[in-house]
Amino acid sequence: MDKSVFLEDMDAFAYRDALSSGEAIVLIPVGSLEQHGTHLPLGTDTILSRHFAEGVARRLGALVAQPIAYGYKSQQKSGGGNHLSGTTSLDGTSLIAMTRNLVKSFLKQGVRNVVFVNGHFENYQFLYEGIDLALEESGIGPGAKQSVLLLSYWDFVSQDTLAQVYPDGFPGWDIEHGGVLETSLMLHLEPARVAMDRLVDGPAAVLPRFDRLPVVPERTPATGCLSSAAGSSADKGGLLYDQVVADLALDLVGELALEPAAVPA
Repeated sequence: MDKSVFLEDMDAFAYRDALSSGEAIVLIPVGSLEQHGTHLPLGTDTILSRHFAEGVARRLGALVAQPIAYGYKSQQKSGGGNHLSGTTSLDGTSLIAMTRNLVKSFLKQGVRNVVFVNGHFENYQFLYEGIDLALEESGIGPGAKQSVLLLSYWDFVSQDTLAQVYPDGFPGWDIEHGGVLETSLMLHLEPARVAMDRLVDGPAAVLPRFDRLPVVPERTPATGCLSSAAGSSADKGGLLYDQVVADLALDLVGELALEPAAVPA
C-alpha cells in the first residue's frame, strides 16, 4: 500500500522529520458544503479538491493538509445560490481569517511552500486576501524563500480535454455546477457517492448578467444544478483527473524549481 501523503495520518515526529529538509510543500484543499443537485453529495467541492491535492502531492513528494471544508457563500450565477437547502457557508471575514491563520502557522513551522488547491468558485478572492494578510504580518515579501500558491483546479483543464469531454461544445464555466465535469470526476474518483439514477436532465440555467440581492429563487433550476450532467462518465472523469494532475504538477515543478524527476512520466 502506498504511503499516505495526508498530514492527518502522520505523527508529529514524522512530520517534524519531513520539515527538516527545509523544502517541505504542503497542499491545502479548499471546498465547500454546497448543494450539487439530486445526484451528487453536498461535499463534492471538498472531495474533488482533496483528490487533486493528493494526486499532485504523490508526484511531488509533498504533503496534504486537512481541507477547509466550508466555503464562501454560494452565488446564484455560479453555485445556484446560498438560499438552497444544504448549502452551509462562511462569510468572507471568516474564510479570510481561517486562511490567514493556516498560512502563518504552516510557514512558522518551516514549510517552504504552501499551495491552496481550490474547488469552490466563490472562495478565490477571500483565499487571496487571507494569504496576502498572512505574508504581510509575517514579514515575507518579494524574494523570500517561502511562498504561497493559490489555484483552482479547473484552470488546468486543457482545451483538448474539454473537446473530448464535451463533444457537442463546452457550455462555459459559468454554468458548470453539478454538470458533466463534476459528475464525471466523481464517477471516476468516488462512484459510490454518485446517484446517477436520481440525475434530472434539463436545460441549462439562463441567468442575467448581473447579481440581484435578495436573489430571485425561481431563476435557479429546481434541481440546483446550472447545467445537465447527462453524458457524464467515469472515463471522462479519468481523462480530466489525469490531465489536470499531470499539468498542475508540471507547473509546480517549474514554479518551485523542483527536480523534474519528482514527476513520474
